Amino acid sequence: MTTGPTTDSVPTVNRWWSVWRQLPLLVALVALWCFLWDHIDLLTIVSGIVLAVLVTRALYLPPVLLSGRFNPWRGLLLGLRMMFDVVVASLQVAWFSINPWWKPMNSIIAVQLLTRSDLVTTLTAEAISVVPGTVVVDIDRERGLLYLHALGTRTAADLERTHREVLGTEERIVLAIGTHAQAESVREARRARRAQGRPGRTRDIPSRDIRSKEDR
Repeated sequence: MTTGPTTDSVPTVNRWWSVWRQLPLLVALVALWCFLWDHIDLLTIVSGIVLAVLVTRALYLPPVLLSGRFNPWRGLLLGLRMMFDVVVASLQVAWFSINPWWKPMNSIIAVQLLTRSDLVTTLTAEAISVVPGTVVVDIDRERGLLYLHALGTRTAADLERTHREVLGTEERIVLAIGTHAQAESVREARRARRAQGRPGRTRDIPSRDIRSKEDR
């Protein structure tokens, strides 16, 4: 006799939990709307809320569900590492541009990510593209593959370093905002790479997926 109400209440809980997880996205869209108008009043806030709901509900896009988890310490490490990478890469690219003896040899590299989260994939691609010298040119969402253009990949060690940096960026993002299951998955993958003695190399990417521009 009591099973009926319990079963009917499950979709309601899931629906409200979905709305709660998307609440930060809605708040960000409303804030962006207010910034565009350059002033805050009741009409601007109400219209921003209406547009945010329409954008997230009416348009045919996959739902952006946040994990509901944020590690402040990991988030701080992620931000500091991003700033460090940007500074170092900017100096390297500047040196390449003025070095008359440097001969560019770039590559299009496919990297298998460890997670299938759309949010993590997007943030990883954005973080990689922000750093000078690398830019994501394509994403295979179903297979979890990032295709990126990498500057100065002359040797196998350079390719390995690029793989390691991409996976490291994904790992830091997952540890900062990913779910507990995703965090445990990247930790396990990191332990497996260290045990194999070949950090950064993924099992799913054969050598033919790494193509130099000079070979095409």
